[in-house]
Formats: sequence, structure tokens, C-alpha cells
Amino acid sequence: MKKQIMALCLSLTGGLAGLAPSAYAGDPVNPADAKVIVGPAAVFTGKTYVRLLTRPTAPGQAGTALVTFEPGARSNWHTHPAGQTLYVTQGCGWTQEEGGPVQRICAGDMVYVKPGVRHWHGATASETMTHLAITEVLNGKNVEWMEPVSDAQFHGPDD
Repeated sequence: MKKQIMALCLSLTGGLAGLAPSAYAGDPVNPADAKVIVGPAAVFTGKTYVRLLTRPTAPGQAGTALVTFEPGARSNWHTHPAGQTLYVTQGCGWTQEEGGPVQRICAGDMVYVKPGVRHWHGATASETMTHLAITEVLNGKNVEWMEPVSDAQFHGPDD
């Protein structure tokens, strides 16, 4: 269990002290041990819950997590060196690529963020949203976390 939580934390923070995904890959995630943890305040604003589903295991390069954002919760700005696919499973939320409009995403919607594109995603101000995040690893890294999305930046097309 501690190993799986550490793997999730490494995945969310992009690794610690250069620890590559291969350092924690290998054991499958046992569904009984795939506990929900609170999303770290260092990379999320508001209440967020994360359930690790799979981790990158050679020869594959993708890890998956189910992430739930309570109303008003969102990720920090971030990029993915190999891109990311989001599939909304419940509720509605917002996502934005830097310089682009905030887009509403709801259950059944899929979003692909190209490699290196600065973006954020989360719930709307009034709704909960859950998405499946599929994130690939490139050169031992899957995410580069940046600063929080400010309250002024956090608004959607229906505000």
C-alpha cells in the first residue's frame, strides 16, 4: 500500500529527486489496494481525490488515474512531455490550454492535450467532475507542475 501511494505521489509530482517511473513500476496495482487519496495541495486547488488505476509498466509507457474534483477544485497549470488524454466519467468541468478559451467538458467528453502544452482542468464552480487521466512517460517524466490557477483565471464559458 505504501509503495502504491508513493507511486501515485511520484506520478502526480513528476518524480522526486530524479526517481524515474521504472523505480516504482513492475507490480500491478491490486484493486483492493487502489485506495483513494486526497490530491496534494501542492498541485491542486480545492478538494480533489485521486485513485491510481495503473502505473507505467514496461514495455508500456502509460499510467492511469481516476481523479474527482469537487466544485471549484482544479489542477495547477502543467504540461505533459508525451501528452495526456482525459475522459470525463461523471459531472462537468472546465479545461483550458494557455492562450485559449476555457472549455466546458462533461460526462462522455474526451480531451487530448498535446505534448508540452500548458493547461489546467478541474470542476466547474458549482459541479463535481470526475475524469480518467491517461498520461504517458517520456524520458522518465510524465508531468511538469507549475503555479496554481488563480481565482481570476478560474471561470468558465457559462459564468
